[in-house]
Amino acid sequence: MDTVQIVVLAILQGLTEFLPISSSAHLILFPRLAGWEDQGLAFDVAVHLGTLVAVLWYFRDEIIAMTRDWTASLLRRQRVGDSRLAWAVILGTIPVGLAGLLLKGFVEQELRSPLIIAWTTIGFGLLLWVADRHCRTVERPRSEHALTRRDIVLIGCAQALALIPGTSRSGVTMTTGLLFGLSRSGAARFSFLLSIPVIVLAGGLSALDLIREEHVVSWSAMAMGALLSALSAYLCIHLFLKLLDRVGMLPFVLYRLALGALLLVLFWGQ
Repeated sequence: MDTVQIVVLAILQGLTEFLPISSSAHLILFPRLAGWEDQGLAFDVAVHLGTLVAVLWYFRDEIIAMTRDWTASLLRRQRVGDSRLAWAVILGTIPVGLAGLLLKGFVEQELRSPLIIAWTTIGFGLLLWVADRHCRTVERPRSEHALTRRDIVLIGCAQALALIPGTSRSGVTMTTGLLFGLSRSGAARFSFLLSIPVIVLAGGLSALDLIREEHVVSWSAMAMGALLSALSAYLCIHLFLKLLDRVGMLPFVLYRLALGALLLVLFWGQ
């Protein structure tokens, strides 16, 4: 990988991991459109590590409180402070964890075609638009702290759909949260918290594959990729949460529709 490829793909990962536009779709398609060779498993692990560091640091106060209260809830056997939100993150991760273990090979072999990405980009983009319109009709939108067990399970099941490239993990979890009456910021914050165990699990599996296959690793490329993805992801989270209530989801819906249409034009018939 040359420096330009490292910089572009790392920043692309950092920006798209938390926006509702699908990071996996961009990391699959951009190298193909640019004529670059596949960036390799080691680099993917590095940039995902960068995004993990970014979300952990951004939500460090919430994570410390959730961890403290979750531990106390285990000892006291009752709800304590933010323990409910911690349990929500754990419960919401189970469906995607199971789906990932069962379907990882099938997804990687059968569902990475540009046309599948095009249709999922368009379809889930339209669903995001419907959810955002619904959110504006809710008189008293709820925060992530008011999720019911049913909400959590269904958001977790929706998250499993993000194994299909083009769906967008953040996009589908925000969509489901908005449909269940969460505020935009509440849906986004819960989506970002849900990303933490998912990135850990996905990165862990990829790291195991990397060790087993004994890949040659360029440590300088990995370090640069991790750093750039962390910086761009942190900035993305900050700006997204700051501007979300003002601009809504429409810009991302329009982007998804345009991207999907472009992919259909480029790859139709292939």
